[in-house]
Amino acid sequence: MTRKALITGCAGFIGSHLTQRLLREGLHVIGVDGFLDNYDVALKLRNLSLIGNHPLFIFHSSMLSERRWEQWLEEVDLVFHLAALPGVRTSWGKAFSDYVIHNLIATQSLLDACTQIKRSPKIIVSSSSSVYGTMKEGLTGEQSPKHPISPYGVTKAAMEDICRVYVETFHLPVVILRYFTVYGPRQRPDMAFQQFFRQIHRGESVTLYGDGQQSRDFTYVSDATEANLLAAKYGEPGDVFNIGGEREIKLLEVLELMGELTAHTPKLVHAPPVPGDSRRTCADISLARSKLGYQPQVKLEEGLRLQWEEIRAQLKA
Repeated sequence: MTRKALITGCAGFIGSHLTQRLLREGLHVIGVDGFLDNYDVALKLRNLSLIGNHPLFIFHSSMLSERRWEQWLEEVDLVFHLAALPGVRTSWGKAFSDYVIHNLIATQSLLDACTQIKRSPKIIVSSSSSVYGTMKEGLTGEQSPKHPISPYGVTKAAMEDICRVYVETFHLPVVILRYFTVYGPRQRPDMAFQQFFRQIHRGESVTLYGDGQQSRDFTYVSDATEANLLAAKYGEPGDVFNIGGEREIKLLEVLELMGELTAHTPKLVHAPPVPGDSRRTCADISLARSKLGYQPQVKLEEGLRLQWEEIRAQLKA
């Protein structure tokens, strides 16, 4: 019998890649996306068009706040909850209430609906390395304290807490994945790699917030997608996994790699650091490796090349 999955945020960056992967695996997929206008909706529509009219795919253009859970969860075996309002820099001020609604309340609504089902589906929830804040020297494991330094990170940390409550109280089979800066084709336009590549190509100055010595652990989108499938297969209720890349690297070094790919030397302009941005992220993925069999397959150089190829093709179109 073919398995059936629900994906929230199916038209987004990771969600559209995951939808395609599950369809290739032969799963029936129910996709829900409300086309939140946090960035150009045309890009989400393009992602949806790449999924196409697959016979195993049913799409609902709906906000999760509509709470059509009985319809969306019918006979579903797996839930991949990716719908969220992302972005550290835009989560301050009045926008915070939107982050609470989309990241915390929507998740609680999903979990509550799953308690009403005779046999709850397994739920894979997408979280973020932002729950850690700025990381100390060495690798950061899942047992490290959560210390978010942005309102966005606060909502993701609270989302994890509400998941834990539902696991402990209702025994819901929830598994949490903490992504470390996912990149690759279809990356959101507000994210650094998309902006850097386009600025370098146009010969514009690249605005670098801070001194460029801040470092990141970057995860290619197909590795993040694979982590979802592995979590669905091997994760147990209450598990939390770091999902990172193959190494930590400074932003100045990334820009050098981008310059080589584009054959343009980046012209850098430094600006003050942005409140809420982590100085350093670096994932200890040993738990995901040992329990899930997760192992990053795409090195940064190859991932950047693939992302640049997509951007270049769009610029030529």
